[in-house]
Amino acid sequence: MPTNATLESFIARVESNAHVEAIAEFYTEGASMQENNEPPRVGRELLMAHEAGALGRAASVASQCVRPVFVNGDHVVIRWIFEFVQKDGSRRRIEELAYQRWDGERIAREQFFYDPKQFVPVQP
Repeated sequence: MPTNATLESFIARVESNAHVEAIAEFYTEGASMQENNEPPRVGRELLMAHEAGALGRAASVASQCVRPVFVNGDHVVIRWIFEFVQKDGSRRRIEELAYQRWDGERIAREQFFYDPKQFVPVQP
């Protein structure tokens, strides 16, 4: 179960847009991430590479935790809003729920729930 201090540090790291660094610091070596009902990606290095690729396609991103954060033992639910500006100037606003299972002070499993229609870019 994460301490409140660890959870707040994780949220602050993501809100500072240090997404890859957050994975390095707060996920277990064998952690998995899953998009809706797609097969999970497994392994911290793979998760970091995937996140770096996604961020590399954007000109900028703004990340916001929408409170409250729900904690029940090792399980945490965080509502996020991510606003992406792509390199072509198009924008995407993604709102998702992240359902996490923590192993002590690190995330072992995470599944994201969102509407895929949010990924359709809005032209400037």
